[in-house]
Amino acid sequence: MTHEEFQNIAGSIPQQPGIYKYFDAGNQLIYIGKAKNLRKRVSSYFNKTLTSYKTHELVRRIIRIEFTIVDSEQDAFLLENSLIKQFQPRYNINLKDDKSYPYIVIKNEPYPRVFLTRRVINDGSEYLGPYTSVKKVRELLDFVKEAIPLRNCTLNLNDKNIHTKKFKVCLEYYLGNCKGPCEGLQSKEDYAENMRQMKNMLRGNLAPVIRHFKEEMKALSANLEFEKAAILKKKIEFLQNYRARSVIEGVKKVDVDVFSIVKNKTIAYVNYLMVRNGAIIQTHTSKTETHLDEKEDEIMVFAINRLRDTFKSDAKEIIVPFTINYPGEGVTLTVPKGGYKKKLLDLSEKNANYFIEGLKNKERLQLNTPKIKSESLLRQLQEDLQLPALPQHIECFDNSNFQGGNPVSAMVCFKNAEPSKKDYRHFNVKTVKGINDFATMKEAVYRRYKRVLNEDLPFPQLVIIDGGKGQLNAAIEALNELNASSKTTLIGLAKNEEEIFFAGDKDPLKLPYISQSLKLIRGIRDEVHRFGITFHRKKRSKNTFKNELEDIPGIGKSTADQLLREFRSVKNIKGKTLDELKKIVGRSKAKKVYEHFNKQVALP
Repeated sequence: MTHEEFQNIAGSIPQQPGIYKYFDAGNQLIYIGKAKNLRKRVSSYFNKTLTSYKTHELVRRIIRIEFTIVDSEQDAFLLENSLIKQFQPRYNINLKDDKSYPYIVIKNEPYPRVFLTRRVINDGSEYLGPYTSVKKVRELLDFVKEAIPLRNCTLNLNDKNIHTKKFKVCLEYYLGNCKGPCEGLQSKEDYAENMRQMKNMLRGNLAPVIRHFKEEMKALSANLEFEKAAILKKKIEFLQNYRARSVIEGVKKVDVDVFSIVKNKTIAYVNYLMVRNGAIIQTHTSKTETHLDEKEDEIMVFAINRLRDTFKSDAKEIIVPFTINYPGEGVTLTVPKGGYKKKLLDLSEKNANYFIEGLKNKERLQLNTPKIKSESLLRQLQEDLQLPALPQHIECFDNSNFQGGNPVSAMVCFKNAEPSKKDYRHFNVKTVKGINDFATMKEAVYRRYKRVLNEDLPFPQLVIIDGGKGQLNAAIEALNELNASSKTTLIGLAKNEEEIFFAGDKDPLKLPYISQSLKLIRGIRDEVHRFGITFHRKKRSKNTFKNELEDIPGIGKSTADQLLREFRSVKNIKGKTLDELKKIVGRSKAKKVYEHFNKQVALP
């Protein structure tokens, strides 16, 4: 979008808080931002004096702009983070946290079990965490087991089973690790008290646990039960020693979050320390990619919100290395110059640098370890297919449709025999009507390599077409029209016999079924099936739920959703006056909707 084109729409952008979304020519969402004043913020991107090349590249790709008005800058901040997390646009900051974190689950049962899990299920159970490592969770559970007796069996301990004496105590009871609720030897109230102490321990709040054990030890001593009192004394000593190890010397018993950042060009590393009651109970470093030369304070604000959300933090104070504009409600930001808070910040920075050094060591090891397996596999494939070059870059195409509806094509990319998912592409069929597998394949291949030529991108050494001679010939036609047939090798993989077809060859090549080359080709074919079917299902689902409003010229999904949220159904919208519709979507769109449902009425 040029500066002049933007000036035509600038006046329609509200001067209110909200978020804005940029779309490219393929209707892909490429950037989401927030603003205190939408018009001023969006206009800044189209300033002719922009110096950032990356921002110029973003602006050059913008074809359409959408915005959402909210009540405050805080609401804009929360909505922006939520949308970025959901859509992960290409030009936004990307927090590289794609693993599933472990939790400690307290099952929704009469005598709840406590164990590690990665699956969060909406079954009424309570989930503590997430935690940064499985090792940490196992240490915590072992720590709990040392101090508090909780059952670890899977018996169904309902009142009927306990009353009828269906179960007998096991070895854990005699070892002192369980109080025997299965035989009714422990009441629900006593078990609930144990659970309460366990939660205090997991949250780093050991003082009430130690206090409870001391009171219980005194009561046992008063009743002359010295052996039981001695067991409790050992547990108290264990807890006190554990607290001495976890609490940082000189740090007050405070609940704070600590963040530090180390930035190197387009990569930033943000370390997070979760401090509770003066002890560090979580530490995590995130690798963050930037795409528009974002400053450290912008990265920090984004990372703080994402990490606090991920690790369910409710701390009212955040310690940071420099001043930032963080619009979190009820949160105090501190930039320490000395004292225990500066000590915590220094420790966070030390953890960030330690993480970076670990990555460097890992990269050095990888550089010193040749990728013998993948290189050997590719050389075998090159030999089996008689390819002119080592196929380090392979692309594979497949078509998908359901009874002639929602036809789509998909392309996956493998580099050095491994999936390169950032290079995967899908194609909505534009020029083909009905079921025509050959024409659909031709369109997808033509569009893919026309773009490769236009953007001067590298061609793959091998292109796999999922299908027989017909699909292969269609792909060859597409490359011939682009004068690009000499830039790569095309093969077709027949679906049933696993035969490989080459352009112009009468007979197919049949590799041994157990050959490593055929296994690789089949694996790539299976991956494009998965990718294509997943996209096809999403598109089919989207079309299934498309409502009548979206068929009105000039009314998109966003406007349709806005009307449905307000009026609940299309039937209700049909009965609304122009003024009622105008209050929700403005006069221009309201007029289109009103005229669609009242075709005999022509509004001025």
